[in-house]
Amino acid sequence: MLPVDAEFIRKVAPRFSGKFAEAQAAIISAIGPALAATLERYDIGAPLRIAHFMGQVTHECAGFRTTQEFASGAAYEGRRDLGNTEAGDGRRFKGRGLLQLTGRANYKAYGEALGIDLVGEPERAAEPVLSLVIACEYWKRRGINKAADADDLVTVTRLVNGGQNGLDERGAYLRKAKAALAEMRAVVVAAQEGGLSPVLRRGSRDDAVGELQRLLRARDYPVAVDTDFGAATELAVIAFQRAQRLEADGIVGRKTWEALRA
Repeated sequence: MLPVDAEFIRKVAPRFSGKFAEAQAAIISAIGPALAATLERYDIGAPLRIAHFMGQVTHECAGFRTTQEFASGAAYEGRRDLGNTEAGDGRRFKGRGLLQLTGRANYKAYGEALGIDLVGEPERAAEPVLSLVIACEYWKRRGINKAADADDLVTVTRLVNGGQNGLDERGAYLRKAKAALAEMRAVVVAAQEGGLSPVLRRGSRDDAVGELQRLLRARDYPVAVDTDFGAATELAVIAFQRAQRLEADGIVGRKTWEALRA
């Protein structure tokens, strides 16, 4: 499990100013220390799963500047499909949390799953750390890891949102999360390997990348030898790692170099 924390969230989230920046800082500071352990507990510890989770929650919570929807919730009044059968349920059970828990029925179901009276205290769903747990519980119940493992943004979005609302923005956050995780993974690999091998990842540009590309071509992976570690080289590295039963993270560390040179 990569050491994802508040700094990781900041690398993915957009920048704000004024009151929105203050609100975002408070939410990220609260969630950051609990992020890695919570994701691990819900089996969202693999890089692709983390990246897709971050891409979705960053969009749903408006870039971590809120844990409850800006609207009043009045539009949900009388929505029996959400379990809103009593007067005032629309506002009382408005969207809250990183993935916008909405409606009496959902508050009841998730409260029971977590042992918390969310029907009696619906405001608790907006507490940053609890909202993270609820989002992970939702992720598990919807079986979203399978789509994340396939790197299927459209299916992940449909499972989270029911459609393709905000797909472009979710994709942009997903790419930022992948880049931040790749950078983090490269640092971890370099530390583990003591600098004995050149650790390469997407974005690397030097003669070592050229050597990598020549080794891949020698194994029939059709990449250009241009010393630029781009998308095509990354895909070839991942395919090679899978074939060699190595961790398929697209990071070229000691084990990948040894397998390529064998």
